[in-house]
Amino acid sequence: MDLFSRSWTALRTAVAELPDKDFEQPSGCAGWLVRDLVCHLVIDAQDVLITLVTPADSQATADAVTYWHVSDEAPTGDDPLDALIVRLAAAYEEAGLLRFHLDDVGSAAGRAARLADPVALVRTQDMVLTVGDYLDAYVLEWTLHHLDLIAHLPGTPGPPSEGLARSRALLEQIAGAAFPASFTDPGVLLVGTGRRPPTDAERAELGELEKRLPLILG
Repeated sequence: MDLFSRSWTALRTAVAELPDKDFEQPSGCAGWLVRDLVCHLVIDAQDVLITLVTPADSQATADAVTYWHVSDEAPTGDDPLDALIVRLAAAYEEAGLLRFHLDDVGSAAGRAARLADPVALVRTQDMVLTVGDYLDAYVLEWTLHHLDLIAHLPGTPGPPSEGLARSRALLEQIAGAAFPASFTDPGVLLVGTGRRPPTDAERAELGELEKRLPLILG
């Protein structure tokens, strides 16, 4: 839970310090500007708040690894929710309003996470998880989106090293195999989720693992 808080705080701080012009830059999510990504983070924060106050009275059916659904197809932008996010982001008109909304809802999500009982059971997306596992899964969510945020913004601080390491471990569990030790943690996350293709040298090191990539997480 502490790692969730550090990862989320680092991501929100990076957004808070962006100049307005950077909201119009492309993000690491194909087809999304930075403003679209930040709008998605607002919705993510709302999801965290909703889940943490949605208790479950049955046994856990998922954990931080099985929470993730792996698809064979990358998003095309045609999904209704993806299209809605782009329209919502544009409706803010001023970057400051979007920045404020993320700080407002995001801070509340962070407080709720710190106050939650890690062994309590919650329900989300037809799954039941402990709070601890749910927040652990979101370390990967925050870390990937932090990498998306800085993809075309050199000089913007990246995610915490501990969050990168934990996210790599989660992705390797999802993949069912370890990535080569020569891969950096960001490299594993970017290549593993299809955010960038592997270089020829990386492809040679991946071997059979490359056939399982990319892991499109949803």
